[in-house]
Amino acid sequence: MEIEHQKLNLMLQKFKVNPYKIYPVLTPHTGYIREFKVKEGDLVKGPSGKWLEKPGTPLFILERERNQKIIRAKISGVVQKLRIDLLDKFVEAEEVVLEIKHPLSQEEIISEILLSTLYIIKAPETARYILSPSLASKLEKQGLGKVKVKKGEEILIMAFMKRETPIYFPEDGNFVLYHIYFTPFQLVERDQPLIGFCLEENLPYLQKIIERIKEEWPNS
Repeated sequence: MEIEHQKLNLMLQKFKVNPYKIYPVLTPHTGYIREFKVKEGDLVKGPSGKWLEKPGTPLFILERERNQKIIRAKISGVVQKLRIDLLDKFVEAEEVVLEIKHPLSQEEIISEILLSTLYIIKAPETARYILSPSLASKLEKQGLGKVKVKKGEEILIMAFMKRETPIYFPEDGNFVLYHIYFTPFQLVERDQPLIGFCLEENLPYLQKIIERIKEEWPNS
């Protein structure tokens, strides 16, 4: 797994010019949009608090079979491309209702770069995940960027449908655990990143990229 240097440089240039990410807000199911709680250009906030116990800003109300559900922001940013034409209209599941333009922090830019360079293990199902006891123990003793993994080693446990299923590392090579994208026991949607691994020989170059980001973007 070689790091594509040209691709990384292009990504960094892109973030320099436009340090934002667009998050479309989709309807989770069919229904009628009964009310908009925001307008174009409004600033909204995602969930907050130590355990994300404080819900995000209400965006709109979706009604199905006389049951109304408040759809809230999952990320902070500015509302754009608000589909006011959908008010009181029937919508299918996964209909884009609006977008949130989110300013990327230094940490988030690093995370985006890592997504394109690391070997990523994604969630096979919408479920709750934890590190395997053996991997968690090694991580506590050695730290990120130092824990080596082997093909066939148990790395995660997935809690799904009242069952716990182990997930094993599938690749050969000198991989180390480099980045964790999830919070233990919190629900992770299918295909979202869980953890990222890096080949040992790529570590020095990757660290240089991260140092460059820290120099060029203010900490936020």
